[in-house]
Parts: sequence; C-alpha cells; structure tokens
Amino acid sequence: MVATNEVLDALKSIGLNLYERKIFVALLAKGIATAAEVSEIANVPRSRSYDILESLAEKGFVVFQPSKPIKYVALPPQEALERTKHNIKKKYEEMAERIEKLKTSPVMAELEKIHKQGLSLVSPSDMTGTLKGKHIIDRQLQSLFKSAKKSIDIITTAQGLTNLYSTHFRVLKKLGKKGIKLRIAAPVNDKEIAKALLQIAELRHIKNPVGRIIKIDDEHVFVALTDDQEVHETQDMVFWANSPHVASSVISPLFDQVWNSGKNIAD
Repeated sequence: MVATNEVLDALKSIGLNLYERKIFVALLAKGIATAAEVSEIANVPRSRSYDILESLAEKGFVVFQPSKPIKYVALPPQEALERTKHNIKKKYEEMAERIEKLKTSPVMAELEKIHKQGLSLVSPSDMTGTLKGKHIIDRQLQSLFKSAKKSIDIITTAQGLTNLYSTHFRVLKKLGKKGIKLRIAAPVNDKEIAKALLQIAELRHIKNPVGRIIKIDDEHVFVALTDDQEVHETQDMVFWANSPHVASSVISPLFDQVWNSGKNIAD
C-alpha cells in the first residue's frame, strides 16, 4: 500500500525527512526486510538506506534483528509514536538540565565577559537597520523589552495597542513589577485592554497617533515604516536604532508632545 501525501506530510511534521518517511512506510508494508530490500521498495539509494535505518532505530521507529544479513522491522505506528515522544521528551529534559547547569557555571561568566568586550567594539551604525515581518519585529521587541533598565515609552495605533497587549503584556507586567516606568499613548477603545494595561503602565488616550514609535531607556528606538492598517503583518516594517542621540534629542521631545496632548486614562 502506498502512503498518501497526507500521511507523508504528517510524518514530516514529527521530524522525519523524506528518505526516513519513505523507508518507514515501505518497512511497514513489507513487515521485515533487509536494507537492500527496503531501499528497493522505497526507491531510496541503497548506500543511504543503512544510515536512514539506523536513524529510524534511534528515533524509535525501527528495530533490527542481529541476523546475517541484518533485517529490520518497523514498530507498530502507535508504539513508534510513543517511543518517539518519549525520546524527544528525554532529550529535551537532558538539554534543559545542561542549560540550567551552564547558566550557573563559571563558563557563563566567561561568555558574558566575551559578550561585553565584543559590544565595546561595535559601532552604533552596526546596531541600526530595518526589521520586516510581525514575528521578527515582536521577537526583537521582546528581547529589548527584557533588557530595559529604566523606562519604556510607546506611541502606537489602536491595532498596535491590541498587539502590544496580546503579545507583550506578560513581559511588560514583569518589568512593571521591577519598577520600570512604562508610558503608553494610543487610541484606547477597548476597556478590558485598558484595565489590564493600567495595572502596569501609565496610559493616555490620543485620537490621531503620529505612528508607531517605541523608545527604550533613551537608547533603543523603534519607528514603524508601514501603516499597520494597510499592510499584511508579513510586510510590516520598522526602523530600529541603538542611538542615545536619536532617542533623547528626537524621540523624547516628540513623545512628550504627544503624551501631553493626550487624555489621562485612570482606573
């Protein structure tokens, strides 16, 4: 029986490459076979079949019989998936444990030292550029939000405020508890979002935002280059700069002007 594309795609989604998928299905159909036999059935180069079968065995899809020549047996699909799930979970737990040990080891101090020395050699122009796509932009924002030491000022649109709440609220909440000053100026149309944000930030309602602008610690600046109402999120684009001069001399006065013109939102 030839597997459907739906079956092959499902096997791909759990980490099997093309040759692994073809050989596993072929072995399921054959029951038991040598590497040569299964490579012929699956239409996979014989030279590759040994490595692929070994990989499938490590992942828990195949077992081998120590005969001459060696024969391979595909495990029942349900059992194979359970084994794979167990193996992935075990590897994840082992990796997580190694990461936790690394975080508290002398190696971490050395890595931090190397990082700081490297940053001292980076010019401001190297920390400037454009970011495209909502996912990439949000990921960079998450990183910079977490690095904030004093303050975060945000001017955004109604849609931008919704995204800020749905994507970054948890991080911003932690920052608020640490004493980071958060100020947000935006069209505030959703009472539930406003209520949640007021727990962690000062909030002012503005009717016509000048765009989407974020300033972090008088160092990092984000300025949207696209209208979030007109472009798909994959085409959204921002300009990002690590520039104390732009942050303090250009963005700060602009933010203060917008902030002072807004209506205070209170509990």
